[in-house]
Amino acid sequence: MVNRKLLIWLVSLSGTSTLGRVSSWCASLYRDGYKSQAILAALHPSGFMSPTVSIAHSELRLGEYVYLGDRVAIYKTSSGGPVRLADRVKLYSDIIMETTDGGSISIGESTHLQPRCHFVAGKSSIIIGRRCEIAPACGFYPFNHGIAAGQPVQEQPLISRGNIEIGDDVWLGYGVVVLDGVKIGSGAVVGANSVVTKDLPENAIAVGSPAKVIRMR
Repeated sequence: MVNRKLLIWLVSLSGTSTLGRVSSWCASLYRDGYKSQAILAALHPSGFMSPTVSIAHSELRLGEYVYLGDRVAIYKTSSGGPVRLADRVKLYSDIIMETTDGGSISIGESTHLQPRCHFVAGKSSIIIGRRCEIAPACGFYPFNHGIAAGQPVQEQPLISRGNIEIGDDVWLGYGVVVLDGVKIGSGAVVGANSVVTKDLPENAIAVGSPAKVIRMR
């Protein structure tokens, strides 16, 4: 039988320090791994970090009961802005978040991000609302490279049409890509493998590349 007080104590210590990683590893022994570990985050307001999390971000702000799953990586360049994860946000395995060139990331409360999603906030920011469901392998890019002739791609300046803003209660299907300057209204649903290049209204159902509204909820 699991000693609940011991488990809560171990969860409260979880983090990226040596002690935090050892505590996380010990706590995770009581679960089967993957999503079952997310239950640990509900045991203490400090939430739970997998022992394999990688954080190199001086402006990471975590709400209460946040879950960071296996191999989640959160990174900041010298010019990057903050990452804010509100209460009860869940980041499952192999998610990468990066801020650079003034960009920031904000995820609203009770939003769930499934494995292998990729967030790079450069030039502009990524703002996702509450209670959103983001399927695996989605990408969020509020910038683009210039494409001027005669200059290598790596030397092109970053350009942006503005922030990515996603409202509350939005569902993005597998492999959706959201580009710079896009606003997705609350309650919208975007089908798998769509590329969102323009704004979508509230409660829209959109599919395709580029994504187009096919009907309303």
